Amino acid sequence: MKRRKRYTSPALATARFVTQQILLRTVLRSVTKVKIHDRKRLDLLHGAFILVSNHSSHLDAPLLITSLPRRLSRLLATGVAMDYFYSSRSRSLPTALFFNSYPIDRSGSGKHRGLSSQLLNDDVPLLIFPEGTRSKTGKMGRFLPGAASLAISNNVPIVPTALVGAGAAMPRGTNWPKRGRPRIDVVFGAPLWPRPGENARQFSNRIRASVQTMHDAMALKVGKPTLGAYARGEVSLQDPAGAPVPSAGTDRTDQKSDSGEVA
Repeated sequence: MKRRKRYTSPALATARFVTQQILLRTVLRSVTKVKIHDRKRLDLLHGAFILVSNHSSHLDAPLLITSLPRRLSRLLATGVAMDYFYSSRSRSLPTALFFNSYPIDRSGSGKHRGLSSQLLNDDVPLLIFPEGTRSKTGKMGRFLPGAASLAISNNVPIVPTALVGAGAAMPRGTNWPKRGRPRIDVVFGAPLWPRPGENARQFSNRIRASVQTMHDAMALKVGKPTLGAYARGEVSLQDPAGAPVPSAGTDRTDQKSDSGEVA
C-alpha cells in the first residue's frame, strides 16, 4: 500500500504537472504541430479509466498525457516494461517523474501481478498501448487483450484514442522528431464499456476497430496515409520520403506485452 501512495500523492501530482505541462508540453509544441480533436467526448469521464492508442513513436505517451484535460491526466499512470525501464535508476526515475510509470513484467514471473487492478481500484487511470510495442512500419498490430480484460474485471471504461502522424514525425529508430515541425493529430473517442457477455478478445477487437476508424477518418481529412495503406505496404515509416514501397512489405510489428510499454 505504501508503495502505491506515490501514484496518488498530491505533491508528486503537482511535480508531474510542472514537468509535463511546462517542460514536456513546451518541448513537444516547439518541435511538432499538435492538433487535438473531440476532447469534449471526455467531459463526463471521471474516476478510473484506461486510455489506449495506436503506438508507433516515442512521442506517443507524451502526446497523450499533454493532450488530456488536466483533471484526467493528473494521476494518469503509464505501464512500462520492467525489464527495460526499471533496469536502472537512470531510466526508472525519469519515467516515474514524467509518466507516473508502473512496471509491467514481461518475463511471466508474476512479479507485480495485480498492480494494474490495484491502481484502478485507487482511482488511478492507466495509459496502455495494447499493441505491446511500437510499430516499425506504421501498420497497427493486433490488440492484445490485457487492457480489455482489465476494463471488464474492474468495471472501468476504455478511452480509444488515435494518433495520426506521430510515427512519421519520429519513427522507431530515431531519437528526435523530423525538422519542420511535422503535424500530429490526437483524436479522442467516446469511452467504451464492455457489452453484456462480451469477452476480452471481442472487446479488444472492438476497441481496435474504433481506433482504426478514428485514425483513418482523420488521416483522409488531413491528407495522410491510412492504417490500411501502411498494412498493405504502400507506405512505410522507415522510408524518410514516405514514398511507396513494395506491397510485399508485411507485418514487422513486434508484440511483447499484454499491457504495453511507454513510448
